[in-house]
Amino acid sequence: MCLIVFAWRPGHPQPLVLAANRDEFYARSSLPLGEWEESPGLYAGRDLQAGGTWMGATADGRFAAVTNIRDPRQAKGAYSRGELPLDFLRGELDGAAYLERLAPRAGDYSGFNLLLGDRHALYFLNSEAGQVRRLQAGLYGLSNADLDTPWPKVLRATAGLAGCLDDPQPERLLQVLQDHSQPPRVLLPDTGIGLDWELLLSSVFIAGPGYGTCASSALILHGDGGLQLMERRFDERGQASGDVTIALAAHRPKSVR
Repeated sequence: MCLIVFAWRPGHPQPLVLAANRDEFYARSSLPLGEWEESPGLYAGRDLQAGGTWMGATADGRFAAVTNIRDPRQAKGAYSRGELPLDFLRGELDGAAYLERLAPRAGDYSGFNLLLGDRHALYFLNSEAGQVRRLQAGLYGLSNADLDTPWPKVLRATAGLAGCLDDPQPERLLQVLQDHSQPPRVLLPDTGIGLDWELLLSSVFIAGPGYGTCASSALILHGDGGLQLMERRFDERGQASGDVTIALAAHRPKSVR
């Protein structure tokens, strides 16, 4: 993922409400959200180049998502960041234990932010900071810097999410992610990639030549064990090309395309 906004509300009937955009080169092939045949009960998209995922959840309420850290000076990691959410989702360690084990070898991967947990606890690790954080209740935004770095797109999407929390529904969350507006250039971050790229990447929804928002996702974890996960994919013109919805209630999955 390249943009994640979420409300963490432990003890609430809907403890996690999340909206996220995956931005990528269109030429990088992937499979849409679905249940992995080799890992029953695991629901995620699949990166066909490296084999991992950018975001997923399981029938028992585990969740994980990763974003990259935008820094052209960083060394390239030996392993794909997409392994990290997949490894957690397939494993049995809780979020704290998983990240504590990962932190000393974070340098094996290019810079990343990893958000993971379940309906009871949510954890975060920025690979550059190296500190495992258990998140307190609140509204959060994450892109390609540290958690809650106030980039304009993060602030806009977080405000949009706040407006949905009275009645969070997947379709409403996906609409938050459709914002194409770009901020004034004076408000752009300087991450070392040049002004033209900073401007292109500054909108919540990105539609550029060869690169853009390939998928938008909405996730709602329910305190009673239910889960709603919806993905909308986009083509190179920025037009919606298909939806997948996973609805889990009483451990009975229902997939609608």
